[in-house]
Amino acid sequence: METIELKVEMVGIHDRRLRKCLSKLKGIEKVEVDDDCQKVVVTGYAHRNKILKAVRRAGFKADFWSPQNDLLNAYAYGSLRFNNFNFS
Repeated sequence: METIELKVEMVGIHDRRLRKCLSKLKGIEKVEVDDDCQKVVVTGYAHRNKILKAVRRAGFKADFWSPQNDLLNAYAYGSLRFNNFNFS
């Protein structure tokens, strides 16, 4: 069994659409979607390129998750919290 992490650009609520397109693939055991980080974790026996192709066919911009994405998300959320801070 293999775990594949994808970075998927989701605008709005596309969680159900994403799960539906991935559930059609043979060998998919579990799909976890994190809307905040735009991260999708797929567990199963399907080949990673087939999973990426299925997500792209559904109309999503997707790529494999890299460790740099974790760093960028931490920086982005830290800066967003700083921008929402009230100085008055």
